Amino acid sequence: MAIIKYTTAERDLLARLMRAEAVGEGDLGMLMVGNVGVNRVLANCLTFKDIRTIQEMIYQTPGGFSGKDSPLFFSRPTAKEQELADNVIRGQYYHPATNALWFYAPATGASCKNLWWDQVHTGRYKNHCFYQPDPGVCKEIH
Repeated sequence: MAIIKYTTAERDLLARLMRAEAVGEGDLGMLMVGNVGVNRVLANCLTFKDIRTIQEMIYQTPGGFSGKDSPLFFSRPTAKEQELADNVIRGQYYHPATNALWFYAPATGASCKNLWWDQVHTGRYKNHCFYQPDPGVCKEIH
């Protein structure tokens, strides 16, 4: 059962975003990016108050994902990428992205910042640092 409403076209958008943002980090890295995206649709807080669909989440301005401008975003997702998107839409979560609304890739060799946009660092997976709001700020994702 899905934890957010979506269409097949939106599932494919999410799969494409996951690939564009994290294909170099393997399936788990792409799943974590998907967690952040789904959390943004679920969260009714901060800059995500008016984000209710996958399409709105991906194309949010400002605050959307840079991956949507990558050449990797523009081709049809593979069956495996669609399966990964289905997993996060069904509510499978992967630490450190469980409650995260943000991630970024620091410069090569750099550590993750303890705070990023005033959000708490929850952990790192390969080259992505993940961040979540304080408990109670976004109750839909905690």
